[in-house]
Amino acid sequence: MALKEEPRPEALTPTLEKTRSLGRQTQSSAPVTTTVINIRSETAVRDHIIWSLFNTIFMNWCCLGFVAFAYSVKSRDRKMVGDLAGAQTYASTAKCLNIWALVLGLLLTTGSIASTAKCLNIWALVLGLLLTITVIIFFVTGSLMISQTISEIIKHYGAYS
Repeated sequence: MALKEEPRPEALTPTLEKTRSLGRQTQSSAPVTTTVINIRSETAVRDHIIWSLFNTIFMNWCCLGFVAFAYSVKSRDRKMVGDLAGAQTYASTAKCLNIWALVLGLLLTTGSIASTAKCLNIWALVLGLLLTITVIIFFVTGSLMISQTISEIIKHYGAYS
């Protein structure tokens, strides 16, 4: 005797297989049923939320970092619902916005320092540019290390545990 399964929304239970009867009888003479749920492994869609947050806080020229952060959150939401195609679309938009925010942030920061140092002599300009490049390298390296650490923590403990 097989159980009749009610239709379920695909988005909520994408991996639920049919409930079936094993045909064995227990002491209560009711058929033993099992439900098999296959849980997918972690998907490979990156939402770039840490990079977007970094760009929002530190290099938010023209609000590109904030817009990238919004797309990253949308990507994460789509990923949690199970819409991997939508998540990938939002993630690629967030990545593109993050690249533009980083490039514009570096150019405008360096340009503003250079225009300020224009009043000073050439050595001040060279030292200012070297200092800017050094600070940017430290920030980028530090943010990448922090991003990698947070990513590993999320991967190990789960995103919303």
